[in-house]
Amino acid sequence: MKLKKLIPAMAALFLLVTVGLVGCSSSSDKSSGGSSKGETVVDIFQFKVEFKDQFKAVAKKYEEEHKGVKINITTVGGGEDYGAALKSKFASGNEPAIYNVGGPQDVKDWESKLADLSDTKAASLALDGTLEGVKKGNEVLGLPYNQEGYGFIYNTKVFEKAGIDPKDITSLSALENAVKTLDSKKKDLGLESVFALPGKETWVTGLHLSNTFIAPEFNGNVMDAFNAKKVDFKYGDAFKKVLDLQNKYSVQPTVSLDYSQQVEELFSTGKVAMIQQGNWVYGSIAGIDQDLADNGIGLLPIPVEGFKEDSIPVGVPMYWAVNKNKDKKVVTEAKKFLDWLYTSDTGKEAVINDFKFIPAYDGFDASKISDPLAKAVYQYAQDGKTIAWTFMGYPTGWGQEKLGTDIQKYLSDEMSWDDLIKDTKSAWESSRK
Repeated sequence: MKLKKLIPAMAALFLLVTVGLVGCSSSSDKSSGGSSKGETVVDIFQFKVEFKDQFKAVAKKYEEEHKGVKINITTVGGGEDYGAALKSKFASGNEPAIYNVGGPQDVKDWESKLADLSDTKAASLALDGTLEGVKKGNEVLGLPYNQEGYGFIYNTKVFEKAGIDPKDITSLSALENAVKTLDSKKKDLGLESVFALPGKETWVTGLHLSNTFIAPEFNGNVMDAFNAKKVDFKYGDAFKKVLDLQNKYSVQPTVSLDYSQQVEELFSTGKVAMIQQGNWVYGSIAGIDQDLADNGIGLLPIPVEGFKEDSIPVGVPMYWAVNKNKDKKVVTEAKKFLDWLYTSDTGKEAVINDFKFIPAYDGFDASKISDPLAKAVYQYAQDGKTIAWTFMGYPTGWGQEKLGTDIQKYLSDEMSWDDLIKDTKSAWESSRK
C-alpha cells in the first residue's frame, strides 16, 4: 500500500510545527570530526534527539558510498531550545549546511538562508499537502522529516487489569470516567498517579496540547493561522477541561516535571498509566522496557469537546533546510544526501526500520511500519480521525514563550484561566500588528 493513502483529505492538513520542538527528549549531542584535504564537509544541525545515534550510523553509510564526503552531525533538542540554539549557531559564523525549519513563520524568519529544493527527487515524492507551508511561489524551501501523531499513550496491561476497554474512550466523558476508575484503583495497579503532565516542557502544553484546540478554529489550515490577526480560543473551555484533568490526576508538581521524568522515569516503569506524547517516544520506552514498548502501549485520542472527540493531531514535526549561502559544492552535496536518505534503498531502510519514522514520501512500503505507536498513528490517519498541525502558524515564540509560560503560571495557581486567555490573546494581536 502506498503511503499517499496515509492521510485522507490531505489538503486540509498542512502538517506543520514550530521550531521549538516536537517530540524531543532533553539532550544534546554532537558528532564532529576533522576533514581531510579535498573532502566536501556537510555540517548538519538538527533537533530530533530520538534518532541521533541511528542518524549518525546512516550518515557513515553515506560516507562509505560517497568517498570524499564528510557528514558532521550536531543534535540539540527537548529541554534545550533548538530555535535559540540555531540562532546562536548562525551568529557564531559557523553556519551549518543542513538545518531545520518548521512552517511558514520559519520560512519567513530564515528566508535569506534557504536554498530552493524543488529540484530534488525527494520534493517530487513528498506526500500531498506536506510542502504547502514551506513553499514560496515555485520554490520548495524545506523537505519533511516524516509524519508523526500524538495523543494519550496508555499502558494496555494497566487498562486491562482495571477493566477498561480503550476502544470505548472516544469522548471526553469516557476519558474522564476511565481516569477516575484508574485513580480509584491506583494502589492495586501499582500506580503513583494516572498521568504525568510535564508542565516544565512548554512545547508539550503551549504547542502540542494547545494545537489540538486551536487548529479547529483555523479549519486545520496553517496558513489561516499564520495570517490571522487574532485568536479567539473558540474551544478554550474544552482546552481547559483536558488540561485540568491531566493536572488533577498527575504526579506533582507538574510545573517541574520534564520529558525525561515523564517518559522514562514514570511511564516506562509503570508508575503512571497515561502520558500526553507521540509516536516518537517509542525508542525511549524501548530503552527502558522493550516488552512494554512492543506489547504494552496504545494511543488514545485527545477529545475536543464540540469538535472531534475521537481524533489525534497528525503532522510533520520539522523540515530539512539547506543553507544557500554555503559553497556551491556543499549545497549540492547537502541536496544529494537528503535525496539519498529518502529515495535510496539504504536510506529508506533506515528511515523505516532504524529511525522508526512514518514516511512523508511516496515510494515506501507502509507494511514495514513496525512499532505499535506508529501503527496507531497510521490507522488514525487511514480512518480520517485526525486534527491538523497548525502551530507553526502561531506568531514567533507565542506558543512556548507566552502561552506555555502562562500555562505554567496557571498550573501554579499564579494566574487564572480567564487572565491566561486575555493575556495570550493580547500577545497574539500585538505580534500581528
